[in-house]
Amino acid sequence: MLSCAACANRAIPDEYRTTAEGLFPASNFTEGNGPTQDSARIFAETLGIGKEYNSRLGSRNALGEFLDSFRNNLELLIQKTWVEKAEEQRKEDLLDRLPDLIAGIEQGEYQRALQEFGSILEELAYLLFGAQSHKEDFTEYTFRIDSQMGLFWWYGSRLGSPEVRQWAGRAGKDLLLAVLLIGICFLADF
Repeated sequence: MLSCAACANRAIPDEYRTTAEGLFPASNFTEGNGPTQDSARIFAETLGIGKEYNSRLGSRNALGEFLDSFRNNLELLIQKTWVEKAEEQRKEDLLDRLPDLIAGIEQGEYQRALQEFGSILEELAYLLFGAQSHKEDFTEYTFRIDSQMGLFWWYGSRLGSPEVRQWAGRAGKDLLLAVLLIGICFLADF
């Protein structure tokens, strides 16, 4: 997936730029200029998952049940993805990584889970889009398919960025969970 934040941000259509950069700024990603609970909520609403996101964020008890649903849907998505025979091992390896992601979330290790989720999304993008997911114009490509899909894959590309990893090291658990839930909610209904 795209590792160049500036390239990915250039691909965002103007109508989504404020929302996207509210979550993960294109520049000056500092302690005072990063994701907030409000920017995560607005981003989730723009992705069309606002209701699900808000209900999950407010209830730790519902999170466990929801994670089961998320895992089942993601496993099904991975298993049903058609790949060349040579790529079958990638699918198996990705499926093997899901329990660690879920365990990290359940144990409240959100920083580790966010990093793992970014890596899982990168691999999932490859399974779904092939080599296109590693090209510089991947974000633009997904926006041409569907604007919400493009915004989601932009979010996924940013999770693994050095700026986000650095931010995650100093962010509070509630905020890390808020940012993590964006992707979980989106993929639970993908």
